[in-house]
Amino acid sequence: MDADELEKNLSDPWWRLTSGFLYQILIKGDEDSDGLKAPFIPNEHQVDFLNNLWYRNIILKARQLGFTTAIAIYFLDCCLFGEGNIRAGIIAQDKDTASALFRDKVKFAYDNLPPEIKARFPLARDSASELLFSHNNSAIKVATSLRGLTLQYLHVSEYGKICAQYPKKAKEVKTGSIPAVSPEGIVIIESTAEGDEGDFHDMSIQAENKSNSGKELTKKDYKFHFYPWYGAKEYRVKLPYIHISDKEHEYFDRIEQECNVTIDAEQRAWYIATRDNDFSGSSELMWQEYPSTSGEAFKKSKEGCWYTEQFIRVRREQRICSLPIRTDVPVNTFWDIGNSDGTAIWFHQRVGMQDLFIDFEEGWGEPYEYFVNIMQSKGYLWGKHYLPHDGAHARQGQSQNLSPQQMLKNLGLNQVLIVPRVSELLHGINKARNALMNDVWFDVDRCKNGLHHLENYTRKFNNHAQKYTSEPVKSDGHSEAADAFRQFAQIREQVGQVADAAPPPPPPQSSWMG
Repeated sequence: MDADELEKNLSDPWWRLTSGFLYQILIKGDEDSDGLKAPFIPNEHQVDFLNNLWYRNIILKARQLGFTTAIAIYFLDCCLFGEGNIRAGIIAQDKDTASALFRDKVKFAYDNLPPEIKARFPLARDSASELLFSHNNSAIKVATSLRGLTLQYLHVSEYGKICAQYPKKAKEVKTGSIPAVSPEGIVIIESTAEGDEGDFHDMSIQAENKSNSGKELTKKDYKFHFYPWYGAKEYRVKLPYIHISDKEHEYFDRIEQECNVTIDAEQRAWYIATRDNDFSGSSELMWQEYPSTSGEAFKKSKEGCWYTEQFIRVRREQRICSLPIRTDVPVNTFWDIGNSDGTAIWFHQRVGMQDLFIDFEEGWGEPYEYFVNIMQSKGYLWGKHYLPHDGAHARQGQSQNLSPQQMLKNLGLNQVLIVPRVSELLHGINKARNALMNDVWFDVDRCKNGLHHLENYTRKFNNHAQKYTSEPVKSDGHSEAADAFRQFAQIREQVGQVADAAPPPPPPQSSWMG
């Protein structure tokens, strides 16, 4: 192209980003080569995103769709060709990743500009994490935090991983880096899913709900972008040996119907081969890394969970809802005081034949006084307090050895009772299953955390035998709430029934616990 045509093209941001003329990127080679250079020509996902860019953006995606590369190129382009004084930042999960992103995405693209174009954009500063351009005083920086700066562009890469693995960094991003972006600036938060909790999960759900509502977005609202695996043309294999079962075909057929797409045989084969070879057959990891729907991305497998069937019925019967707290009905508590420093407490009222769980508390490494203070602040009319069998066992203290039962009594709790130990754990779990199939209700808000634990309380998996055992997982933070609920189930028939009645007299002044 001649000089006039080049200048005309360079004035067009879309041409600069999509022509493949300006920017080079590193791509994966085949088995015999690696680190190949290629022109940056955005794929269909990247084009869709650039066409639908908003002030605040959430990208939930399948793996390796190239969004970090595309966003780095976009930010670099804004710095090079913008009016000036632009500050663009990219946040990575750790220092090594930040260094690699800067080197391989930002610096590589700048260094490999056509020489006659690069000469227009000399550097005032070239560090290991930042490029500052002398022609217009714009800069692009890659780091793990950008607190204290004023930004016009911010990309948070793999925020789901940051939330899951580095919660302190996630808080820093939320409270320090995101607020650093000007009101007219652009924020892009991008990640694969990392479980069904954390700030990325919450922000994604909120953004998707806003999108589904049809309401007009403000500049402060996050626009939801979802990119599933089957939209990537490269995710297919031609191997004829991959067996796809009828159940697996049913899954793909359902996704086709739900999403109005076609998933052909080669795509289906790629999905099965990736699941079986890369993730040892784990459907849950495929949902996370290569989701077919946005809901699937945060879905956790219920295979191996103790109470899956029971909670299907609980939800079908709408027994998770907003429950009023009866001020005239005593509140019983059911505890687990685990040896791993975890304590969980369910708060229960029996009204007629209904067992109403109105509240839940938990904590790790906290003394009993901590929980008693929380209970005191609630102002409930107290009934009985049920501890597991080891609540009667003395534990070493600073000055004397006391049992948890005695410690709680010394803190003001009356009627602290011990639930007898079951002969077999499975007997207690079956009692909990039976209780859930009956008139047991949960408050949707106050019991949210406890319900999450109950629904994810699972059995250990035997990798050698490739099956679940009858032993529960104790190391994932779910067992405390499940064990506390099991105390209720084991003595459910003995918990006194309370019919509609006049409020009882107030408790004696000598004890707040009744």
